[in-house]
Amino acid sequence: MKKILVTGATGQLGSELTITLRNRYGAENVLATDKKPALNEPGPFYCLDVRDMSTLNQVVESNNIDTIFHLAALLSAVAEQKPQQAWDINMNGLINVLEISRMHQCALFFPSSIAAFGTETPSMDTPQDTIQRPTTMYGITKVSGELLCDYYHRRFGVDARGLRYPGLISSKTKPGGGTTDYAVDIFYAAIKSQHYECFLRADTQLDMMYMPDAIDAAITLMTADSTQLKHRNAFNVTAMSFTPQQLAAEIQEHIPEFTIAYRIDLLRQAIADSWPRHMNDSAAKAEWGWRAQFDLQAMVKDMLEKIALN
Repeated sequence: MKKILVTGATGQLGSELTITLRNRYGAENVLATDKKPALNEPGPFYCLDVRDMSTLNQVVESNNIDTIFHLAALLSAVAEQKPQQAWDINMNGLINVLEISRMHQCALFFPSSIAAFGTETPSMDTPQDTIQRPTTMYGITKVSGELLCDYYHRRFGVDARGLRYPGLISSKTKPGGGTTDYAVDIFYAAIKSQHYECFLRADTQLDMMYMPDAIDAAITLMTADSTQLKHRNAFNVTAMSFTPQQLAAEIQEHIPEFTIAYRIDLLRQAIADSWPRHMNDSAAKAEWGWRAQFDLQAMVKDMLEKIALN
C-alpha cells in the first residue's frame, strides 16, 4: 500500500483507521474522504459522496491511489429507519468503488458485519461458511456486498478483501446508529453519572471487538500474502462475546457505584436477536494469522482510562 484512499473517513472506524494508516504510511499518502469534513488530523481530505462516480474517479486517478478502504455506509439501526437510502448508499457506493478498483487496479477493503447472518444461521460458533439470510436492510446490503466483492475478484481480478466485524467499541469516536452502540455509550454514562439505561435486554449476548484490534485486523488482512487466502473476503473475526449485564459487572469492578437499568428499544432488540452470539474465526487465524489482543477485562480497563482523560 503506497497511496491509500479511505471513504467514510469521519465515521467510528474510519476516523481511527485513517490516523493509524497516516502514522504508518505517511499523512500525505492517505487521503481521507467523506460527505462532510470532520477530521482534525493533518493530511489530505476530499469532500466526496461515494455515489458520485465521476468525482470518485477523479480523486483516485489524480492521486494515483492503489488501495481503497471503503467504509462509507449507513449502519444497522439507521438503515432500518431509512431502508431505501441505506440501499442507495451501501450498494451503489460499493459498486462504484468496485468499478473504480477494476479500472485503476486498486486493492479494496470492504467491511462486512455480523449483520450479514440471520436467524437461520447457527448462533454459537457461527461457521465461516454457513447460511446467510439476514432480516435487516443493513444485513442485506452486507451479504450482497460480500457477493459483489467475490464476483469482482473472480470476474475481473480485483484484489478485494474483507472482514465480518462484530460490534466495535471505540474510546475516541462515539457511535453513529448501530445496534451495539450501548457498548460504547455505557462507558460515558458510567463516568459522567454512574448510571446507564440500556436499550438491549440484560442477557443479549453479542460478539464485540475493541477498536485497536479492528484496525489491526484490517491492515493485517490487506498486507497478508494473497496466495494464502482461501476466502479473501468476509472473514469472521471476533475478540470477545458478552451481554450488557456482563459488561456492567466488569465496569463495576472499577466503578462500584455504577448501576444499569433496561429500557428496551424493540427495533434494535429485534436486530440483535437476529445476529449470532459468537462467530468462529478459525479461518482468519489459519489463513492470515489473526489474533485479538484485547479481551473484556483489558478493554474495559483501557476504555475507562482513555475516556476519563478526554
